[in-house]
Amino acid sequence: MTAIRKPLGSLSVSSLSLGGNVFGWTADEAESFAVLDAYVAGGGNFIDTADVYSAWAPGNNGGESETVIGNWLASRGNRSDVIIATKVGAPSNPHLKGLSAATIKAAVDASLTRLRTDYIDLYYTHFDDESVEVGEFLTTLDDLVRAGKVREIAASNISAKRLEESLAFSAREGVARYVALQPHYNLVSRDTYEGELADVAARHGLAAVPYFALASGFLTGKYRPGNTVDSARSEGAAQHLSTDRGLRVLAALDTVAAAHRAEVATVALAWLAAQPTVAAPIASARTVAQLPALLAVGELTLTEAELALLNEASA
Repeated sequence: MTAIRKPLGSLSVSSLSLGGNVFGWTADEAESFAVLDAYVAGGGNFIDTADVYSAWAPGNNGGESETVIGNWLASRGNRSDVIIATKVGAPSNPHLKGLSAATIKAAVDASLTRLRTDYIDLYYTHFDDESVEVGEFLTTLDDLVRAGKVREIAASNISAKRLEESLAFSAREGVARYVALQPHYNLVSRDTYEGELADVAARHGLAAVPYFALASGFLTGKYRPGNTVDSARSEGAAQHLSTDRGLRVLAALDTVAAAHRAEVATVALAWLAAQPTVAAPIASARTVAQLPALLAVGELTLTEAELALLNEASA
């Protein structure tokens, strides 16, 4: 990957964020270390995880991904070379859920311990908690920034209204403000971001870091009519094969990929990277072999005609 760096608050991040949801789930520690090493060797510096990853897997409790990343950071001695993003507040967290002040304070210390670091570069409110006033969690997050435990804060899974309310509170009270937004956004899920939410991000200069950038693997092109894919995410990905839009998008991706002699996944990520406000799409790799197609996003620029073709197919 060309070492492109984009501003995200005071941070400078690579054009692909490596998703850590597979670490400690479908990738064991040795496999995870190999992927992390290859990602950094390829020019990447922006690693995304959460305190709840991967509580959904049998035998896991949440925090497995952070533990793997923390062990890797300690073994490589490269903490200052990478940007680590993690999250707090998922309602599916079996231990610490929601955004009360007490929950955030306990969760950040637990994440710091698992990550084996004394600071988190980017700390997301994973899911908005409308039972808590924005002033309570923003003031708490500001305390973490002032204490040096967190460098920048961001939001994920939040409504346009609550995001606007949060930004207004930060401006009015002079506390830490969100610098980024992590929305669900890809070629087969555009209305989850485009419109009011994207407008708020653009108006306030927030960088978007989309998750499900490859639609659980569907946008890698390996899911085709009649194909069976052995993957923990196959059910979520294969659902798009039953929609006209899904088939149109695959056809358009094939056309553009052929023109560039590129992988379908690279084209799907390049479309995202070209969208207004987007700083870096998130994509995960279970194996080193899956990484080159993801890292190549930094080297692929789509033409206006190609973007139009993909826009029309995914409308």
